[in-house]
Amino acid sequence: MDRMLYVAMTGAKNIMVAQAINNNNLANVNTTGFRADLAAFQSIPIEGSGYPSRINTVIAKTSVDMATGPLVTTGRDLDIAVKGDGLIAVQASDGNEAYTRAGDLQISSAGMLVTGAGFPVLGNSGPIAIPPNDKLEIGADGTISILPTGQSPNTLVVIDRIKLVKAPPESLVKTDDGLLRAATGEVLPSDASVMVQSGVIESSNVNAIDALANMIELSRHYEAQIKLLKAAEDNDAAGAQLLRLA
Repeated sequence: MDRMLYVAMTGAKNIMVAQAINNNNLANVNTTGFRADLAAFQSIPIEGSGYPSRINTVIAKTSVDMATGPLVTTGRDLDIAVKGDGLIAVQASDGNEAYTRAGDLQISSAGMLVTGAGFPVLGNSGPIAIPPNDKLEIGADGTISILPTGQSPNTLVVIDRIKLVKAPPESLVKTDDGLLRAATGEVLPSDASVMVQSGVIESSNVNAIDALANMIELSRHYEAQIKLLKAAEDNDAAGAQLLRLA
């Protein structure tokens, strides 16, 4: 009886985790540059004295879906989309370097170049400051050029270059702030081969239809586990009744 309860209990618990991951993906279907979270489950026998009859369902690993999301043309000078497997380097809230695909850049009230979520974008020597200007351009290699306020139209000045990096998708992990980091904790070097496209942003790579279908499927799996728990309770009650009659 307890074996049935254990299998159903661990199954239901981890289905709830999977549902939470799926719901978070669905909630970010319109978040610029969002990368869907993935989870893989595995059945692990419980080792110990006695016959190995108990199985625990565990999350074997979590990963990030690094597939490219749909590109949306905005025509906005500060919007960029990273081509290929590249990433934009930003400064996380803890002060450490992290990475994102979100190219909806803005200029903060302090004159700093930040992402839509407010993370400072890193350049050659740290966070990028944008001086007052009449025009700003971001080149294909991430170079930022401005037309200083009051200058002639042909006076473009290069002020910095956005740090662009590249890493194998399997070497990246996503943290609670939604940013990507190297699984080893190291700082990734700049990669001159990474290019960006200006006037375009990359949308979330979450497929809303797949996420909704997955939500329904997980709900049904959870209901099946709860039915097993109820069946175990009924069997226990029936067994106790038989013992009372004996």
